[in-house]
Amino acid sequence: MSNFIKQNVTYHFIDEGSVGQKIDNFLIKHLKSIPKSHIYKLLRSGQVRVNKKRVKTDFKLSQGDKVRIPPVNLQPTKPKSPLLISKDLENIILKNILYEDDYILVINKPSGIAVHGGSGLNFGVIELIRTLRPKYRFLELIHRIDKETSGILLIAKKRSALVNVHQQMREKRINKKYQVAVNGLWTDKQKIVDLELLKTTAADGQRMVRVLKDNYKNVLSKDSRSVFFLKKIFGKYSLLDVKLITGRTHQIRVHLAHLGFPVIGDQKYGDFVLNKLLQKKGLKRMFLHAYEYRFIHPGTQEEIVFKAPLPEELKNFIFINEK
Repeated sequence: MSNFIKQNVTYHFIDEGSVGQKIDNFLIKHLKSIPKSHIYKLLRSGQVRVNKKRVKTDFKLSQGDKVRIPPVNLQPTKPKSPLLISKDLENIILKNILYEDDYILVINKPSGIAVHGGSGLNFGVIELIRTLRPKYRFLELIHRIDKETSGILLIAKKRSALVNVHQQMREKRINKKYQVAVNGLWTDKQKIVDLELLKTTAADGQRMVRVLKDNYKNVLSKDSRSVFFLKKIFGKYSLLDVKLITGRTHQIRVHLAHLGFPVIGDQKYGDFVLNKLLQKKGLKRMFLHAYEYRFIHPGTQEEIVFKAPLPEELKNFIFINEK
């Protein structure tokens, strides 16, 4: 007995949520049980039509386009169970929304909540927002921050907004700033750090990033640049402002660990003995916070800036150690 369902010819009219999307990505999203190789075969053979015409794989869709999808064998998928959100978690998310309009949603993400599900996590911020904003057909992360990091996270409510801000990122027109506390007494008022980074996988399967010796380059490594500003010394720790020029995975954490100033509370690259001691004293998170995001609004085309104040638990850590 076949496990596949024969799907007849179907037609899709492109709405705002798919405007600007390439036809191959559109098909991959709508034909999730079909191998990508077969999707590209359908495109190359001309069986997929847009407005009754053959299109290439990089064709970008416009609003109102009529997409013809030929008969395909679909593997039945189990319907997803609705995401059940506790009232407490719902309140946490809603009270941390800094801004929302028809183009973007900006949230001050708490530490300890991932930005998306996967790798053993049932949900993240994006799944929570999709549940809380069911009327919006398009909700996608514009960028990501680590689960342990708090601060500004941007979500696009239109594909055009996603494409626009991503273009600003590629052109390095985005201004992102973080605050971070490190173990040790930082002396430079301003320090520019340029390092070549390489993603690796540890023996336990964890994703790690390491610095290449002497900034040696290989085909998989990526250049990275951060600018660090000394904000204040408190006790035996230093509070820094960070301006990201590039946005590589774990960039701030790896840069500071390499310099010998590990981020306080960093369980991956930090001082594990110190972290354990600080946990007993009440600091149960990493001291890294995305506090400012400046860019051109994709709708108004005017500069807009969002700021997220330092969380209370991090303010308290500074206050206690200043004594």
